[in-house]
Amino acid sequence: MIADEEKKRIDLYLSEKLDISRSKIQKLIKDEKVLVNGNVVSSNYLLHLNDNIEINDEMNYEINVEPEDIPLDIVYEDDYLIIVNKKSGMVVHPAAGNYSGTLVNALLYKFNLSSGESNIRPGIVHRIDKDTSGLMVVAKDDKTHELLSEMIKNKEVERKYLALVHGVIKHDTATIDAPIGRDQVNRQKMMITAENSKDAITHFRVLKRFSNNTLIECTLDTGRTHQIRVHMQYINYPIVNDPVYGKSKKTTDFGQFLHSKSIRFIHPITKEEIYFEKEVPVEFQEYIDSLD
Repeated sequence: MIADEEKKRIDLYLSEKLDISRSKIQKLIKDEKVLVNGNVVSSNYLLHLNDNIEINDEMNYEINVEPEDIPLDIVYEDDYLIIVNKKSGMVVHPAAGNYSGTLVNALLYKFNLSSGESNIRPGIVHRIDKDTSGLMVVAKDDKTHELLSEMIKNKEVERKYLALVHGVIKHDTATIDAPIGRDQVNRQKMMITAENSKDAITHFRVLKRFSNNTLIECTLDTGRTHQIRVHMQYINYPIVNDPVYGKSKKTTDFGQFLHSKSIRFIHPITKEEIYFEKEVPVEFQEYIDSLD
């Protein structure tokens, strides 16, 4: 623990350090599996320097993910990887309170996938938000998973997104370079902050302007959680229909108008160039057409 973490609530501290939900940490504390200096504490215990924290738990939160026969739009498949066009509203992998109906459940029904680092995310090398539609690459085996993960880390996978935002952007192109970290008040949100953050860079260009909206294409240098959504809110052009970072909490069943449009990379095994592009979903296009 560093000095500025003194007096922090223990449930918040452990949630941040272990990347486990705060509710899970609170349950461990309630079950008396977390001891401080050998003593049982409550979730609101404030930490002191040199506190000795002991967690009497195996810290194994893996769950048994069941295959489910859910329709998928498979854009490409070979012996090593899959490219899928994820529909808006589908969660990528199981998490607390959401163990079925995910992309992973659907993939397991059709494929044998790499386990990667976790059996709840087999094959998943990068994610897109639940209410973001579009292209994702999935690894079939551990070697491909490792190579693709390294390629994404080294910015060797080009991903472009389409986004419809509130307001009319005057500049034709721009780059947003602003670090993103967890919101200190609402842990489900991200924010622009210099504290406990990571570099985040988004390039965008204007495709079309409407009376009160702008359609843009975004290219990511980094892949932070909610990156485009947070960056566009930061410059006061939030994504239309975004229930978290948008101008209104109201949202349709479709979710925010953000679409993973294209993906391009050199195949990690065959060394061939892979490029695919998918048009926006019907709901997205119909909304754009209504603006005309």
